[in-house]
Amino acid sequence: MARTIAELAGALHDAHIRAGRIGLVPTMGSLHEGHLSLVDRAVAGVDVTVVSIFVNPMQFGPGEDLDRYPRDLERDRALCDARGADIVFAPEVAELYPDGGALVTVDPGRLADRFCGTARPGHFRGVLTVVAKLFSIVRPDVAVFGRKDLQQAVLVRRMTADLDFGVEIDVAPIVREADGLALSSRNAYLSAAEREQAVGLVRGLEAARRAYRAGGRTAAGLEEQVRAEVRSRPLLDLEYVGVVRMADLEPVDPAGPASAVLVAARCGTTRLIDNVLLDGAP
Repeated sequence: MARTIAELAGALHDAHIRAGRIGLVPTMGSLHEGHLSLVDRAVAGVDVTVVSIFVNPMQFGPGEDLDRYPRDLERDRALCDARGADIVFAPEVAELYPDGGALVTVDPGRLADRFCGTARPGHFRGVLTVVAKLFSIVRPDVAVFGRKDLQQAVLVRRMTADLDFGVEIDVAPIVREADGLALSSRNAYLSAAEREQAVGLVRGLEAARRAYRAGGRTAAGLEEQVRAEVRSRPLLDLEYVGVVRMADLEPVDPAGPASAVLVAARCGTTRLIDNVLLDGAP
């Protein structure tokens, strides 16, 4: 495990000399099967897999769960080892932000002025800034992200193209629990009653997808499928639902083959997000 940039550089030296293919899986730790599926995907396609574990303070806003975000580095390291990751990079905050924060940051532009960006101002600036730093430190050939955070994945892909990082961005399918709830580290915050009702998010998305497959194309009609399901779950408080073009998150009406439905809601005090591709994998 590397705890500093210098240690990581030493561990990657031979891979860079050999021009071996390097993969990066950026995480905030508290790993679950969703994260580990990304590790599996990287390991299968590269010579050296780096998993970063860093709870990035820049992407948390005032009053968010930075202090209580679950952390268990030794458990996470063991899980990464078991899945074949070569290096775990787990820096302290002061290693990545020696001045207490980044004075120069990545502006996410208008793609962050909607959906999760509206509810969490500054969040995507923090995400893109730390991802840009990780790209510069690791110099990966490919970086693997999960599709559950679709807005994040789209922004990272756009940043990578616009700033010419030369990193292939691989967006992996959502991993779900047996009842369909998208795996998330924050699911651990849910009480038993909240956990039972949280599944309303995926049920609403499934209803929208069925409606689309039955010929429904209007954004309002597809969104209402999600709203109706959420309304039936008193512990769910809808934050947003939208039908968008996957490539750039622009609203679309009517929906088409390259469309997705995004949703976010609070279940008690826990904020949950999910999405579904209307003409692809759930």
